[in-house]
Amino acid sequence: AMIYDRQAMRYPAPPAITSCATVATTPRKTSSAAKRGISAPGIPAMASPRRLVVVSGLSGSGKSVVLHTLEDFGFYCIDNLPVGFLPEIARQIGDSDRAIYQQVAIGIDARNPAEDLSQFPALLQSAKSASLMPELVFVDADDEILLKRFSETRRKHPLSTDATGLARAIANERRLLEPMAEFADLRIDTSHMHIHQLRNLVRERVARRPLASLSLQFMSFGFKHGVPPESDFVFDVRCLPNPHWDALLRDQSGRDADVIDYLQRSPLVEEMVQNIGDFVARWVPRFEVENRVYLTVAVGCTGGRHRSVYVVERLSERFKTAGKSALVSHRDI
Repeated sequence: AMIYDRQAMRYPAPPAITSCATVATTPRKTSSAAKRGISAPGIPAMASPRRLVVVSGLSGSGKSVVLHTLEDFGFYCIDNLPVGFLPEIARQIGDSDRAIYQQVAIGIDARNPAEDLSQFPALLQSAKSASLMPELVFVDADDEILLKRFSETRRKHPLSTDATGLARAIANERRLLEPMAEFADLRIDTSHMHIHQLRNLVRERVARRPLASLSLQFMSFGFKHGVPPESDFVFDVRCLPNPHWDALLRDQSGRDADVIDYLQRSPLVEEMVQNIGDFVARWVPRFEVENRVYLTVAVGCTGGRHRSVYVVERLSERFKTAGKSALVSHRDI
């Protein structure tokens, strides 16, 4: 087992947001469990199946923070594992009855040879068994954010050399890790997060997620800041009445009483909330049948401050009332 350092990370503050003004539902291409066939009817139930979380991602994106958080919640953590060791490690974890191996997290990144990284999806699939439930968490951030973080910390990128500058090293790493990014059960974009937000997200979506359950997250965002890359479904609510154009509401958010009252007066808003909720309620059980581990439903308006925030809060209330665990994230406020 290799030791990982605990170098502090600094994240930029979320960008300033304005709003301004149609309904579309865009499912992201299928990845993770459905892609690699982790539908497991017929596999005998185990009394205490092990959990294996593989953490990968871009240098500077927050992989160490994810591992540290999992360690704090009782995971046995190994960083910078050679990819070729994964099948044997998985076998040992699955076969062992030692409590320390009940929850294990492994860091795998671009320090591995390229040919080994290309084999990772097949190796992770082979690690699946009745006694072991593997999942892949991929941590990412925009290139300009990664450049800024390395500049601020003055750390050396693991792929940079005298002949390879930082920007090229980041591009090379992104290319090397693309097979893992496409295969991930959960993608976390830390471009708009600070370290405490990342720790909270890992705690709620990964560390505390019950084994063999689906973690459902509703996320609000602003289209002007880009669509969250971790989204599984994207709903566009820019057709709804916009509180931005009321000067008294402009600086408030969709969680404030005046904005809530403004939006509740519109039948279109209520219809949108109902339709999105019905769609998600209809299809979540199908993802659960396919042993899907994570599902992120993103709702966007122009700036991510009013309409999308209100809709996400309403959706979360609906699913929590129905007994579902639903996390809420407002990316742009």
